[in-house]
Amino acid sequence: MKSHTTILLTEEDAATRAFLADNLTADGFEVYVANDKRSALTALEIRQPDLVICDVNGDTLGLLDAVREGAGLAARIDPDVPLLVLTRRADELARVRYLERGFDDVVTKPFSYPELRGRVRAILRRSTARAPRGVTRVGPLHIDHVARAVAVGGTPVELSAREYSLLTHLATDPRRVFTKHELLRDVWGFRSPGQTRTLDSHACRLRRKLATAGDARFVENVWGVGYRLARLEQAGAPESAA
Repeated sequence: MKSHTTILLTEEDAATRAFLADNLTADGFEVYVANDKRSALTALEIRQPDLVICDVNGDTLGLLDAVREGAGLAARIDPDVPLLVLTRRADELARVRYLERGFDDVVTKPFSYPELRGRVRAILRRSTARAPRGVTRVGPLHIDHVARAVAVGGTPVELSAREYSLLTHLATDPRRVFTKHELLRDVWGFRSPGQTRTLDSHACRLRRKLATAGDARFVENVWGVGYRLARLEQAGAPESAA
């Protein structure tokens, strides 16, 4: 188990990178540095940082999209890991677009380090408060939030990070139909979903994997609305164990 709060730092400017690494370390954070998208994805999987700080460039935006989509190289990475972006774009429209794309916060360069540190701590407080605890059971479905493990009737189910996040969100209220807009906003972090098939493709894979383990159709597509957990009517409300 990690003894320190960990931060992954991807910053192109060497001076800024060294400054942030030194100061964040002095403030008690454990800092890892990645030089490009591939090394950042590797660090995200192996180190499992609590927060990512990056500057804006093509690699950074590709990293953001890979993490939030939870596909390809990022399939084993927590898609909800908080991302804070550093940018020289001071205009409001640019900052809003970064937030809509999926970043959790935007800090404009040149920045005040005490303010950045405060924003880092605020993001970490929010992410810690949202983190699920214990076990959720909905009928034969068993979700261990600490181990991030899923089983159906005792049969383990291997899910990608994004499939796991989608399932845990649906399991918070099994009888409710979650709209596509809600799921893209709350699970993917998209402020403006637009036209995307990512939710449908992930839901299809999740449904197939759960059905293989439990011989039942667990994820139901409510045409024109969204998704919910299905065939669990007799399970009642989800049971949670701390």
